[in-house]
Order: sequence, then structure tokens, then C-alpha cells
Amino acid sequence: MAEHNNRGISGERLAVDYLISKGYDILAQNFRYLKAEVDIIAQKNKCLAAVEVKTRSSTAFGAPEEFLKPAQIQRIIKAVDYFVTSKGLDVEVRFDIIAIVLSTKKPDIEHIENAFYHF
Repeated sequence: MAEHNNRGISGERLAVDYLISKGYDILAQNFRYLKAEVDIIAQKNKCLAAVEVKTRSSTAFGAPEEFLKPAQIQRIIKAVDYFVTSKGLDVEVRFDIIAIVLSTKKPDIEHIENAFYHF
């Protein structure tokens, strides 16, 4: 498996652990709908967080959260709309990014809530 795939898997594990430690319930991982994939769908109280995980080994080429394209955002929004509708959920929906920079010491994890409104 390519190194970037291993990095992505490690990042998603770290993100799940982080969300659980903050009181979120993980409803789905790698949820697919049409051409979209939502890395993590988590819920805390009445708020559903669709989380895109961006993992990098360094910030030399930019911050991890800067690598989310508008077309990808639109696909994620449609997938989450389908998830909520198909499950009949009555929740507030938020789109977050968890940006992870892996280093030799300790991973740097940043949780950006309502991230799609920052672009």
C-alpha cells in the first residue's frame, strides 16, 4: 500500500479517537454516496458533524485543510443530505475538517468546525 494511503488511514484513526474523546458518537466511516465519500459522520447531542480528514506529513506545501476543492465540498454536502434523509434524522448538520500533521514526535490535530464556511 502506498505511503500516502497509510498516512490517510492513520489520520482517520486519530480523528475518530479525537472525536470520541470529545464526546461524539461515530455513526459512519468512509460513507459513500454516488461519487462522494465522507470520511467520518459523527454526532454529539443534536448536531451531526460531517468530517473530512486531511492528513499530511508536513505543512511544507500548505496546511492540510487547504487541500479541499469546491467540487469535493459539493459532493460531500449531497452525500450528507442523503445520509440524513435516508436515516430520517432530525439534527443540525455541520461540516468540519480535522487537519492532522504527522510528525516524528506527536501528531498535531486541529478540529475546524463549520469549515466549509471558511472558504
